[in-house]
Amino acid sequence: MTLDALRLEVPDILETEVAPLADLNEQLAQARLQPAELALQQALSLLFKLNRSAMTLLERQRALQSFSDQYRHYSKAYQGENPPTALFVHLCSELAIGFKRLLLQILQGRQPSRPHLAWCLYMAQHFLAQSLLRHYQLYQEPPPSLWRDSHLLYWIGEHQNCLDEPVAAAFTPQPANTMRGIYQQMLLLALSNPFHLADGECALLFGALSPLAELARLLPWDEDDEIEGPTIDLTEAQPCLSYAQTPEGSADYLRRFELGALLVALHEPAPLQSKAERQLLERVQQHWLGRQQRRHTRADHSSECSLAVGLPAIHAQLLEQRPLRTSAQMLDASAGGARLLCNADQAAQLSVGQLVLLITGSDTPTLALVRWRHLNSEGLHLGLRYLIGLPRSVWLRRAPSAQTHPGVLQSTPAPGNGWHHGLWLPNGQFVEGENVWLQLASAHNQAILPLPPANLVTASVTRYPMQLA
Repeated sequence: MTLDALRLEVPDILETEVAPLADLNEQLAQARLQPAELALQQALSLLFKLNRSAMTLLERQRALQSFSDQYRHYSKAYQGENPPTALFVHLCSELAIGFKRLLLQILQGRQPSRPHLAWCLYMAQHFLAQSLLRHYQLYQEPPPSLWRDSHLLYWIGEHQNCLDEPVAAAFTPQPANTMRGIYQQMLLLALSNPFHLADGECALLFGALSPLAELARLLPWDEDDEIEGPTIDLTEAQPCLSYAQTPEGSADYLRRFELGALLVALHEPAPLQSKAERQLLERVQQHWLGRQQRRHTRADHSSECSLAVGLPAIHAQLLEQRPLRTSAQMLDASAGGARLLCNADQAAQLSVGQLVLLITGSDTPTLALVRWRHLNSEGLHLGLRYLIGLPRSVWLRRAPSAQTHPGVLQSTPAPGNGWHHGLWLPNGQFVEGENVWLQLASAHNQAILPLPPANLVTASVTRYPMQLA
């Protein structure tokens, strides 16, 4: 199954004639003079008709900006503990429909600018988030299409490289200011057991999540990943898979919701956070990882350690060539990973997805991936995922006497007498199907092997499953 923007749920165009817009703002202003519910009904009727009428891109964009201003006006009545009316929930849904249709027009036209595309994606996601919030405030289950469209909008933003484009949008309760942030704000809200919140707490929680949501990350799926965290299937009509569900979709559309940096940030001073927000966040965070909060018992384990960062340094360390290493302090550890604290000036090289070799006083060095990171006044916090197996240095060539390229072979015993092997290489150095000559650093002979499809790709490195005699 291929995700496609045309799968966004929008109604058919019923009016082929372009709707007259010259007096739209006057009609909206006249509507405001009516009693609140009647005014909202008139504004909603106008939006409903426009969403089903043919309009140019510029006309639709201007109309939707006018209706966004109306939304700000009508939303003032539903702040605090006042529950929204069914009409207001319908307004949120219709605004989402309008921006989804505008997005389709943008994508079907000429190449859009990234800020313009990011703004439209953000606005569509924002009103889906508002629809989600308002359903939860009324203790109603959101429609399945809401999650299908939300996942699809995220996927489009991911592939158009505009998830982190900042958008200035003054709404209440406050949304995050990027596409990534507001999508993850929705996921966290859904994971917070919203039907058990008291009146008024849902909107309070949504606003409290605003400055924190971007710290989480959706990481590529890896079936060998034993680190705890919700699993997102971008093709499913639900926020995430339950712990009882086995991921069955294509790995291309599966993501692991990594919350490590967010969980660290929750315990930092936040002067702009109210006492009620802080207490609410402390209460709901237990739900974010489900009841199985950790697959491995994690214990405080304060000790000094160091890291060889990146494939070249790991390769050299395994050959005992003493490359430069990064000093760190281990704060806690488990069988699946560890949390470290490093100097803040190491942030540039220790990005999420970077391959590292963890070196402790007496233990065998452990290959690991940087799973999350968070920078604060203490320094750079890192979450490591251990890669179980024996790491070994290898050389790769495109021909027996060609230039050598360093790689790392991760070997894990398989049931019986065999081994599972994973070959780690920098991104883009070789391609799937290319024949490479592989030589272990401790051996003289070379073996020619075709590179199979990768089974894990991060922002820095790629892992290829290898069959070695």
